[in-house]
Amino acid sequence: MSGFTKEDLSFVSNGTRCSAWLYKPEGIERPPVVVLCHGLGAVKEMGLDMFSERFAQAGIAAFSFNYRGFGDSDGEPRQVLDINMQHDDIAAALAYVRGRTDVDGSRVALWGSSFGGGHVMAMGARDHDLKAVVSQCPFTEGMASAMTVGPVSTVKLMLRAAMDTIGAATGGRTARVLLFGKKGEPAMMTASDALPGILRLIDHGSRFMKPGQEVPHWVQARIAMKIPYYRPGAKLRDVKCPTLVCVCGQDSVAPPGPTLKYVAKARNAIAKTYPVGHFDIYFDEPFEQAVADQTAFLCEHLGVAAPATAAATT
Repeated sequence: MSGFTKEDLSFVSNGTRCSAWLYKPEGIERPPVVVLCHGLGAVKEMGLDMFSERFAQAGIAAFSFNYRGFGDSDGEPRQVLDINMQHDDIAAALAYVRGRTDVDGSRVALWGSSFGGGHVMAMGARDHDLKAVVSQCPFTEGMASAMTVGPVSTVKLMLRAAMDTIGAATGGRTARVLLFGKKGEPAMMTASDALPGILRLIDHGSRFMKPGQEVPHWVQARIAMKIPYYRPGAKLRDVKCPTLVCVCGQDSVAPPGPTLKYVAKARNAIAKTYPVGHFDIYFDEPFEQAVADQTAFLCEHLGVAAPATAAATT
């Protein structure tokens, strides 16, 4: 594996500064680049460094960023998860890397995990200049994911979402919800493995935080009204470039069934299934297996000689 450099950068999306990291492989002039997008309410510090390092070591520049209003990006109000805004941020990130002279803007891939895994399907259907898309443990079917929360939590979520929506529109009181919680609590994820999984990602992200900063663990509640109607998996059939979908077979947050059905209907997508839960793929052996598969896939479609250590698993 080769060395790499890491640079703190920023770009502008609709007039607002978004913070970013650029990992560049050493000794390679104008390498291809992959843009990485994180999941629901998360930030780049929550594990994207691990994937970025592996891609850079394989000869692929990696660009990860925080959406407007999240992490160390600018934007007010904070922690508002707006699907269309995040799509615009991804488009701005792609435009930014394509405009740089130190990477090859003609060889660009898109990578997303969880909620971001759904975003890259939707964006891949819009951007036909992409060379490859990688979607990991993706959110593909809103209603299926909403049903994992449970009826009691759903009612509480919707009440807070209504309060937040009305408050935002009238200048009144708004409401927030936790990203994770127990069954029956008003949280975006209530599966039994969500709490330890997110806490591990938060702990990982805390090493990057400046004094006074915290890794986010909540969002404004209004997104709960949009989740059931978001079906990015349906866009997969319109993605023109080769697409790798890494599916967690025991996923309790983004059920694998709908995702596999969308892949089966897509002309340019393949699926690799791992016998793990939603958050397992970020760490340990599941991470090693997934990142090796993803690296080999990206190398193939971005025109990079795959290192021996990045050979795809069977």
